[in-house]
Amino acid sequence: MLPQDFIDRIEQMLGEKEAAEFFASYDKERNHALRLNKLKGQSANFTIINDKLTDKLNEKPTEKSNNEAIPWESTARYYSSDYEAGFRPGKHPYHEAGAYYIQEASAMTPAAYLMSDCQNNEDVLCETDQYINTKVLQNNSPELILDLCSAPGGKTTQIASYMNGRGLLVSNEIIPNRAKILAENVERMGIENSLVISEDPANLWERYQETFHRIMVDAPCSGEGMFRKDDEASSHWSLENVRMCGERQDYILDAAYEMLRPGGRMVYSTCTFAPDENEGAISRFLYRHPDMFILPVKKFQGMSDGNAKWAEEFGELGDAPVAEGIENTIRLWPHKINGEGHFLAVLKKSGVDMQEVDDYKAEKSFPLKKLPELDDFAKKVLSPEEYKHFSQRTFIKFKEQICMVPQDYEIPSLKGLKVMRVGLHLGEIKKNRFEPSHAWALALTRDQVKAGVDLTMENNEDEVYKYFNGETFNYDVENGWHVIFVDGFSAGWGKVTGTTVKNHYPKGLRKNLR
Repeated sequence: MLPQDFIDRIEQMLGEKEAAEFFASYDKERNHALRLNKLKGQSANFTIINDKLTDKLNEKPTEKSNNEAIPWESTARYYSSDYEAGFRPGKHPYHEAGAYYIQEASAMTPAAYLMSDCQNNEDVLCETDQYINTKVLQNNSPELILDLCSAPGGKTTQIASYMNGRGLLVSNEIIPNRAKILAENVERMGIENSLVISEDPANLWERYQETFHRIMVDAPCSGEGMFRKDDEASSHWSLENVRMCGERQDYILDAAYEMLRPGGRMVYSTCTFAPDENEGAISRFLYRHPDMFILPVKKFQGMSDGNAKWAEEFGELGDAPVAEGIENTIRLWPHKINGEGHFLAVLKKSGVDMQEVDDYKAEKSFPLKKLPELDDFAKKVLSPEEYKHFSQRTFIKFKEQICMVPQDYEIPSLKGLKVMRVGLHLGEIKKNRFEPSHAWALALTRDQVKAGVDLTMENNEDEVYKYFNGETFNYDVENGWHVIFVDGFSAGWGKVTGTTVKNHYPKGLRKNLR
């Protein structure tokens, strides 16, 4: 049951005819999508996903074409929600191995727009590979990026896939329980260049003045775009809550502004239709910060312009005028696209970034030669080429826990921060020996290790399910620690004695996937 005040406002915004189309969309099947994780290996691995997994997802034809691509995210696919065969994408070995992230299609737009800019001075959405090749690899310009409201991790893991292991991604979530989920998803997707924290934006504002090249602000909101997805969401909605969310968004945006470098890019997004939280929030923000402006960007079929009239009527503008260029913001409506409700604005701060990113105090780090237990383990497990690269990295030690520092930026000082994850957690020293972490296994690809336990769903299905359920199984490979691979995707560690693989999949993650 939709709240009457919500119905009334939508009818005023859209008019009788289009409002009827909007409300009719609530009776249609939701759209389901997943995003492939390019950090997990070479493109050959994604042939497995395309040929095997998405064919299974689409066994029964629907109104969507099989394996239909999502226009604004080249690594994403829609899939059928028909589970008659007992198959669920969230309960599959590929999912546990971080081969993909289940994410609603419209929720993929903010990170895609944050991470795309072309070299010809036209601000349009570009392909992922073009961003990586021209912006990061050729120009050797890795960036510091902040995802300010990160949980559960969809946008953070998407941003990380664009970064391709370069730069430093700081992912923040103020609510501790949600920050834990965020950290688990960062680990599952094999991300090594991240810092996951749980802080109030004001605490970060004081510490990171004009620090970040890009900031993602996927703001907490009234959640109107989730009403079709979650029946319970509408029961918590009220006009008072919309206004409260608008005030909180003003506060979060102001904090983000202080942390954005001159010339930096920010994307603000919500999953609500309320103008108070969308066009109104942007107009109020630009009034407070006139050195920020809205970038015009490419819109895909079905995307709608921001609406100045709605800002005036429902935006709670106060003294602020409707922002110049408000039509360049983007609205996504469920009756116009294959997705749920979303709003986003691509913003830029005036000025030229001239400063070097070396003005923050960094955590003390160590070379590999100062960590002999880790060095000995790495020599045994990593391929010669990977070990050579690994030996040039630096590491942080927290008592007996060891983390690897991202290759481009040192980890900022962690004093006073609530930290959930630092760089890539490699493992811990136990009685003069090193024991590897689950996170390290998930970040390794097949060519980075000497030998692994190579399982396939076609030939080793029983062993695969035993592994994720925490059971031992037999496999003929030399004794010692090995990464377990499932169709080329790293899934965790096992320790081989004879022909028995002792299971080191974390107890808290074990589950029966059959």
